[in-house]
Amino acid sequence: MKEYDFILIGTGSGLEIATAAFQENPNLKAAVIDKDEPGGICLTRGCIPSKILIYNAELVRIIEKSRDFGITSNIQSIDFQKIMNRMRAMISTDIESIRQGLSTSKNIDYYTSTAEFVGPYKLKVGNETITSRTILLCIGSRPIIPPISGLESAGYLTSDTVLKIQQLPKTISIVGAGYIAAEYGHFLASMGSQVTIIGRNPQFIPEEEPEISALAKKELQKRLTILTNNEVRRAEKTLDGKKKLFAFDRANGKETSVVADEILIASGRSPNTDLLHTEKTGIRTDKNGWIVVNEYMETSKPGIWALGDADGKYLFKHVANYEALIVYFNAFQKRNVKVDYSATPHAVFTEPEIASVGLKEQEAIDKFGEDNIRIGVQRYEDTAKGEAMGLKDCFAKVIILNEGLKILGAHIIGPCASTLIQEVVNLMNTADQSAQPLIQAMHIHPALSEVVVKAFGSLMPPKMYHHVIEEHYGLSTA
Repeated sequence: MKEYDFILIGTGSGLEIATAAFQENPNLKAAVIDKDEPGGICLTRGCIPSKILIYNAELVRIIEKSRDFGITSNIQSIDFQKIMNRMRAMISTDIESIRQGLSTSKNIDYYTSTAEFVGPYKLKVGNETITSRTILLCIGSRPIIPPISGLESAGYLTSDTVLKIQQLPKTISIVGAGYIAAEYGHFLASMGSQVTIIGRNPQFIPEEEPEISALAKKELQKRLTILTNNEVRRAEKTLDGKKKLFAFDRANGKETSVVADEILIASGRSPNTDLLHTEKTGIRTDKNGWIVVNEYMETSKPGIWALGDADGKYLFKHVANYEALIVYFNAFQKRNVKVDYSATPHAVFTEPEIASVGLKEQEAIDKFGEDNIRIGVQRYEDTAKGEAMGLKDCFAKVIILNEGLKILGAHIIGPCASTLIQEVVNLMNTADQSAQPLIQAMHIHPALSEVVVKAFGSLMPPKMYHHVIEEHYGLSTA
């Protein structure tokens, strides 16, 4: 049995921990294990390849919109195979670089097999049994496949396998109406596919504020079909080789059928702990199989740590990178640094783009009371830059605690939302989390950053905000 200073399972954000550990102590010996291509989900089949693809969709929409500004332009053709091959070539370069580094490092034994616990602090990898008192679980997650009758025989894609297709489906049905569905729906529709999104939740992108989701649905429906509150229960292959889904409307019981060339399952992620057999080493998991960690990112087994998708909290690469830093401090520097998710941002790279951080409105009211909350809102079109860009309806929403102007959350829908939100995120990581520095700072005019500062300059009680959104913006907050 081989013994190591530490064992790392997964080659995503956990590699940041390994790199820092080796820099501090070049004599450490580690086992690094990954059954998949190295680089983690983000690089190999997640955020990086999908955003490479989505940039092409952005270009298509920009070209289409240019006609509104007197610029005559036409898209003569889209070379879908070239777009897909470019994406694969770009990530392959990084994957091979990581593989080479792992394979040649004198500090690392690199295992490319599935790991499973066979006892306390003991893992079986291929024909080897290895052990360490420090184990880092960066095991990622995998797509959820819902229990749809006939789905296996009909055939389907996931967010993993859609990256391997060579030809654009003329028609495609996407099961799920969250982040992944919104992004791939935007991409595939922009490439020329006829897209139908089917979600079981009454709200499109249910993780977002209702008015944000309402606007996203309104805009996306100009280019694709979105069915919400519909649960797909059955699938079948038609005589002409197409794929038919049967969806049950949860409100009125009506059944709807959708026929397409392909099905993409985008109904969320599930844990990989069943492959690891965590129960054999005393690691506690929750009812859904995600690994339970404490506020220091340590599992119920001392010396074993979990981060990234493994704990099921926030399945975003930037969160995994942050958690990796916390684990490094606590596992290798023996500090007691607590994890803090209060200013955790995320973005949805659809059209229009969405970004959020902190509490949603109802969460803020539940926690602090409606009388103590103020909400600010600003439309892009009511700024000089937004008007110049011909933007309509997009807006920024900010939520503060009235006393001290403490920022509780922010939600933006519109161009550059993922960039604009960062100004708020940075302030939420200060000691008092006050909006005052943002309000007092000079903002370049005319620039989109004025959308954010003007939102903080239009604070109002929640009921007044609802009136503005519903009466003047035409969006539902329910």
